[in-house]
Amino acid sequence: MKNLFILFFCFAIPLLSCQSRESVQHRQILLADDWYIHSSAGLEIDGSVLSTPQISTEGWYPTSVPTTVMGALSTNGLYEGILEGVAYKEIDRAPYEVPWWFRTSFPLPPLSEGQTARLQLDGLSYSANVWINGRQIADRSHCRGPFRQFSLDITPYLQEENVLAIEVFRAEGGDPNIGFVDWNPRPADESMGLYREVRILVSGEVEMKHSRVHTTVNLETLDEAWLNVETTLTNHGTSPVKGKLRGTFDGKTFSVPVTLAAGEEKVVSVDATQARQLHVSQPRLWWCHQLGSPEMYRMQLEFVADNKVSDSQQVDFGIRQIEDYFTEEGRRGFRLNGKEVLVRSAGWTDDMFLRDTPQTNEIQVRYVKDMNLNSIRFENIWGNSQNIYDLCDRYGLLALVGWSCQWEWEHYIGSPVDQFGGIMTQETMDLIARSLNDQVLWLRNHPSIIAWYTGSDMMPRPELEKKYLRVLEKIDDRPYVSAAKKMTSEVTGPTGMKMYGPYEYVGPNYWFIDKKNGGAFGFNTETGIGAQLPVIESIRKMIPADKLWPINEYWDYHCTTATSAMNNMDVMTSVVDGKYGKATSLTDYLRKADLINYEGTRSMFEAFRVNIPQTTGIVQWMLNSAWPSMYWQMYDYYLVPTSAYYSVKKANEAQQLIYNYADRSIYFVSEGPDRKKLQGKIVIYDLNSKPVHEQSIQVQSAPRLSEKVAEIPSFDTHIFLSLQLQDSNGKWLTDNFYCLSPTDDEHDWAKTNWVHTPMKKYADFTPLNTLTEAKTDIRVSQSADVIRVEMENGAYVSLMTRVALKDEQGELICPVFWNDNYVSLLPGEKRTLECTVDPADIQGKNLRLVVSGWNQPDREIALTR
Repeated sequence: MKNLFILFFCFAIPLLSCQSRESVQHRQILLADDWYIHSSAGLEIDGSVLSTPQISTEGWYPTSVPTTVMGALSTNGLYEGILEGVAYKEIDRAPYEVPWWFRTSFPLPPLSEGQTARLQLDGLSYSANVWINGRQIADRSHCRGPFRQFSLDITPYLQEENVLAIEVFRAEGGDPNIGFVDWNPRPADESMGLYREVRILVSGEVEMKHSRVHTTVNLETLDEAWLNVETTLTNHGTSPVKGKLRGTFDGKTFSVPVTLAAGEEKVVSVDATQARQLHVSQPRLWWCHQLGSPEMYRMQLEFVADNKVSDSQQVDFGIRQIEDYFTEEGRRGFRLNGKEVLVRSAGWTDDMFLRDTPQTNEIQVRYVKDMNLNSIRFENIWGNSQNIYDLCDRYGLLALVGWSCQWEWEHYIGSPVDQFGGIMTQETMDLIARSLNDQVLWLRNHPSIIAWYTGSDMMPRPELEKKYLRVLEKIDDRPYVSAAKKMTSEVTGPTGMKMYGPYEYVGPNYWFIDKKNGGAFGFNTETGIGAQLPVIESIRKMIPADKLWPINEYWDYHCTTATSAMNNMDVMTSVVDGKYGKATSLTDYLRKADLINYEGTRSMFEAFRVNIPQTTGIVQWMLNSAWPSMYWQMYDYYLVPTSAYYSVKKANEAQQLIYNYADRSIYFVSEGPDRKKLQGKIVIYDLNSKPVHEQSIQVQSAPRLSEKVAEIPSFDTHIFLSLQLQDSNGKWLTDNFYCLSPTDDEHDWAKTNWVHTPMKKYADFTPLNTLTEAKTDIRVSQSADVIRVEMENGAYVSLMTRVALKDEQGELICPVFWNDNYVSLLPGEKRTLECTVDPADIQGKNLRLVVSGWNQPDREIALTR
């Protein structure tokens, strides 16, 4: 049957040949496909539903697991278009006030003597009753909590053809559930379902679980490391067992003897004093991608007794050491393998109905790396499997993982809160402490995870925090952070973080000049400029054609669900009007919004780079969107990058020249292991595209460098500022381009609140509306997976030119990876843009390049092969 994806954790083939006399008693069965769901309303539960493999599926919806009920129903076509327009306002929540049944069947060969089988539930929301072959093996008082994991013994109840039936109940008010806070509307089903993987685990008498490899690095030389291998062994038999724990990695094998009493569970730990193979010379270290290569190892662990491999686990791990530190000002930072790293991150959300797949996850993780970010913040311990964390490991991205502020505000948790949030009762504290234990055991082998956050907007109450620490001191030593906000715990002291916003628009100069709130100092765990609009092609999917213009309540509905702010387009419209003049059309509005997003988001990251070492981390709020949204996103719900995406990519180039809005000077920033001489070129143009100042500079790259390298002449008119970097051979590396006004944005500092610092006066950019039309020659060519766009500009600056790849129906090709976009071209400049695509996404299609820009006429160009 296709729903049985069986994973055999065995030796590699060469090892099998020399251990052929050992039999294997273990296997895993991933129950992914051939599930059906049905509402309990009107469903008569009898013996056939609970125990008969073949039943009529009339009225049942086919699905796969992981899924929520809403995810399954939407996949079955019940909610077509529900997230577009304002349709979701009227969604009927009544069907989810009753439990839903999840049901599947699977064959299993008879177990041999001594074998045991367990049902492993990695995540369900919110509680469940569980039956196997008509026997209830757990009830909802036990299987409760979305971040608990459950391992249920099913050995006595198995037969050759088995039926698994799970009755799932949604969360109620006061339950600490999965949550999206004010980012988007609540899922109608409250994420009810089996939202993480379900497995059958078969082992011999001795079961192995919670295996891990802990690494310590010689931080002085980086030329040696020590491994500590740990696993939990349980003897399910009635007699003592003598055997050996054997590990194989990187061509090395070690083993240690282990004895287990009948019924005994033992944590077995092996280090280099017991097995010299666990001292590693010249280790391949795991680095975030900007500092090196994210090297991974694989450890095969087995428990062997009487020439039988009773159980086995495969552990993928990286050799690295993570530490936190505090600056003299009390700001927390992180060191990776002894090197201080500026964490540049963004806040992740899963799809609103938890429908992410390994394919969509990989697109998004590739986007993060492509933007030159080095981290993702997972405020909710997101993911419907470990896949998203596997991808962070593979692509070299640091992960900040922890609990959501969903539990800290009465409106979201649905019960009273105090200064420590809504986790108040002894029962709930015990549940959440056990949940942390389960999540850390589940994820602790991922080298990408550098910290556990047990609070976001608030700290856990002291009693709960002590429970957390008792959990962590036994199972993990990663940095612990009690809140993402600047707070001081009576248990663990200062957090060293800050969360002063802004979450709404501030001018580009804000990040350089603010010294009290969200500006470029310390570790800002969530911040951004508010609305970050999708491209027009996405907006046309979100908003009905007759509601596209002028901006109206349909647009407002796709802002955030916060009650006090950020729930309409008013601020964005005010910025458009105040900076560039009132928009005359949707096209005019969007081109102005794109420039606002580009410059505003870029300066945020640039300021944090310029201000090293006063800065230790920044998290853009947010990375992505759970539903079609106007707010907080670097790429939209349809996985199409916004203009902010490309400005973030620009701001975080390994070496870059940056304009500092505070002192109107030029800074050179650099990171990575390379040390090389570079040439910088600074050119200022007036609005007529005439050069009025030109300067060359020499710079030397170095790790973690920020230095002032030039001052530009004072200006009393609008200018364009071009900054370019070349290597010592004159090869172009990167550029940066700014529109600058003689007047600065003025903030009303006295009115700063948690949302933002409002504006007193906008910098005036209305002269940009009169730019002379740019004439740019464009030639396009296509190969199997690369589209090449050669651009040669005419006599006038071409501002914010966007290129997009479409098929003959006018649909965007997605995903695509442009090396640059929303580009501004200098007079006479030649530039080649390239985009990488999956050949399968363009096979047999007649492609067109669509070009648009601030002062560039819209046009379409057919591609040639």
